[in-house]
Amino acid sequence: MDNRFSMKGSNAVVTGATRGIGLAIARGFLKSGATVTLCGRKQEGVDDALANLSDHASNVLGVAAHVGKVEDIERLIASAEERFGPVNTLVNNAGTNPYYGPIADSEDWAWDKTMDVNLRGPYLLSRRVGVKMTAEGGGSIINISSIAGLAASVNQGIYSVTKAGLIMLTKVMAREMGGSGVRVNCICPGVIRTQLSRALWEDEKAAKKYLARKALGRIGEVDEVVGAAIYFASEASSFTTGAVLQVDGGMVI
Repeated sequence: MDNRFSMKGSNAVVTGATRGIGLAIARGFLKSGATVTLCGRKQEGVDDALANLSDHASNVLGVAAHVGKVEDIERLIASAEERFGPVNTLVNNAGTNPYYGPIADSEDWAWDKTMDVNLRGPYLLSRRVGVKMTAEGGGSIINISSIAGLAASVNQGIYSVTKAGLIMLTKVMAREMGGSGVRVNCICPGVIRTQLSRALWEDEKAAKKYLARKALGRIGEVDEVVGAAIYFASEASSFTTGAVLQVDGGMVI
C-alpha cells in the first residue's frame, strides 16, 4: 500500500512555491520521488526556494512567473516540459489577499488583482495543462482553495469569492475531464502559519476567537497540508476526483 503514495514518475508544477504551503508541497513531492518545477512571481524568491531545496537540485527547476499573465504561464509550462518532460501533476497554490475590509468599501484594483492570481491563474494553467494531460492519458490537478471559500468570510470577502470560485472550477473540470483520466481535486486549508495569514494568527484577540471554533484548538503548520497534496497527486487517490478536502483543524463547532 505504501507504493500507492509514491510519486516516482510524477512531473509536477507547483505555483506560489517560493514559501509557505507551496514550498512545503514542493519539498514533499521531491521527497516522494517527483520532479518539480516551482514558480513564484519574483526571481529572488525563486532563487531562495531553490537554495532551500538544494538537496534535490537535480530534480527541481525554478521559474519566475506571474500566474495571471498568459505569456508567463506558457513559459512556465514550456520550461517544465523541456527539463523534465510532460507535466502530469499541477498544484495551483499561488494566492493573494491584498485587501482586508468590507466589499462595499473596496476598490476595483483589489478585485482585479485578487481575481487575477486566485482564480484566473488556475483557470489559465489548468486549461492548458489539462489538455496536455488528456493527450498523455491522464494526470492530477490540485487546487489550493480555503475554508474562506466554503463560508462567507467577513472582511475577506473578495478573497472568499475567489476561493469559492476555485472550488467550483475544481468540480466542473473534474466532471468534464474525468473520462480522459484527469483527476481534479481541491484542498481547503484553515488558518495555516504563513505570511499570507499573518494578520490572523498574530492578532491575539482574533486568534483566540478563531481557535475557539477549532476542534484541535491551534493554528496549522505548512507541513500539515502536504499529506493531502501527496494523496491527491499519487495513485492513492486513483478513484477520487471533484473532492474538496478541509485541512483546517476541525472547524466543526
